[in-house]
Amino acid sequence: METDEMRAAKRRERQSALENTDNELGLCGWLLVLFSLLLVLVTLPLSIWMCIKIVKEYERAIIFRLGRILRGGAKGPGLFFIVPCTDSFINVDMRTITFDIPPQEVLTKDSVTVSVDGVVYYRVQNATLAVANITNADAATRLLAQTTLRNVLGTKNLAEILSDREEIAHSMQSTLDDATDDWGIKVERVEIKDVKLPLQLQRAMAAEAEASREARAKVIAAEGEMNASRALKEASLVIAESPSALQLRYLQTLNTIAAEKNSTIIFPLPLDMMQAFIKQ
Repeated sequence: METDEMRAAKRRERQSALENTDNELGLCGWLLVLFSLLLVLVTLPLSIWMCIKIVKEYERAIIFRLGRILRGGAKGPGLFFIVPCTDSFINVDMRTITFDIPPQEVLTKDSVTVSVDGVVYYRVQNATLAVANITNADAATRLLAQTTLRNVLGTKNLAEILSDREEIAHSMQSTLDDATDDWGIKVERVEIKDVKLPLQLQRAMAAEAEASREARAKVIAAEGEMNASRALKEASLVIAESPSALQLRYLQTLNTIAAEKNSTIIFPLPLDMMQAFIKQ
């Protein structure tokens, strides 16, 4: 795997190959340049306004002299000088650019169709390569991001897509950064925004989750009943050892009922008293 130092060295080699030395202009080229300089001198001071250009702090200018990139690479920020008639330049914005990845229909590894969108942050790292190696770096990066999103998600299961968003985003960022390195583009960050599931799949997952919650609730309720029955068994053993404890329990129950301001009070009657009436 290439390191950042190796990538930087390759970028410098590609940039130096693109930049032309002065002797590559040839005799005719030098004659045209000299003629342009002579024309500038003759038309001074009016021509000075055509020679001096300004680029902003966040921009760089790539100068072409007779169609060839001028030695020295990108110019700016600030003032720079061009020769009219023979020189032209292109401004390149070096600020970080963001764009949304449109929702992509992706078939996951476990044959589930999902719609996924995201956002990409990138910037131009080498203005010379961004101008000379590709027609439209922004459009190319957008298309490549869509393709990379589909390719990366196609190797993941649905559960991995829902739970490992950071890992997927890091994998996409690394892939995009490697692919756009020849264009002078640095992909700084990739984020997965939303994962949309089909409606039927959402209903199935909701039903599965509800069934799982109900199963856990029944297990918890059964464990509670079991613990309650054990506690009642122990309480009955204690009450059986002391008959007066049952009467105290009756009184405590009456106190609880009376505290709730009920109009009906149930008073338990001992069975021994009832047996006497039954015999009569």
